[in-house]
Amino acid sequence: MEYEGTVLLVSHDREFLNNIVTGTIVFEGDGRLVEYVGGYDDWLRQRGPATPGSTGKAEKAAKQQRPRPRRERPRVLTFKEERELEALPALIESLEAERAGLYETLADPDFYRQGGSRVPEAKARTGDLEKEITAAYERWEFLEAVRQGAA
Repeated sequence: MEYEGTVLLVSHDREFLNNIVTGTIVFEGDGRLVEYVGGYDDWLRQRGPATPGSTGKAEKAAKQQRPRPRRERPRVLTFKEERELEALPALIESLEAERAGLYETLADPDFYRQGGSRVPEAKARTGDLEKEITAAYERWEFLEAVRQGAA
């Protein structure tokens, strides 16, 4: 408040401007700058009511300009998705190998003669593997569709 110099301030905060500034410079269109005394509300009172025919060239151009429709670009794979797609066949192969090993273990009668807690764990892991394999195949199918431009 004690500063006696000039500060040029640009803000969108109308209340801030009303409380701080002593003068407002406004772009009036056609490249004209007009200075008003006071803040934003003072400028609104001083400029008077806007008449329908008093719009500047910039406002007319903005009204006439229609938004361009966005062109849908085909989705492409990101770098990370490319690496994931490359790794999926090996992942699926290892999951299927683990599942085959578990089925073989579960088919062995000696497995059931060992500790009783291993049987439910093996069956639960088999169910988890089925879900993981299904999810991996679905992801592979999706990424291949994106790569080929179908998604």
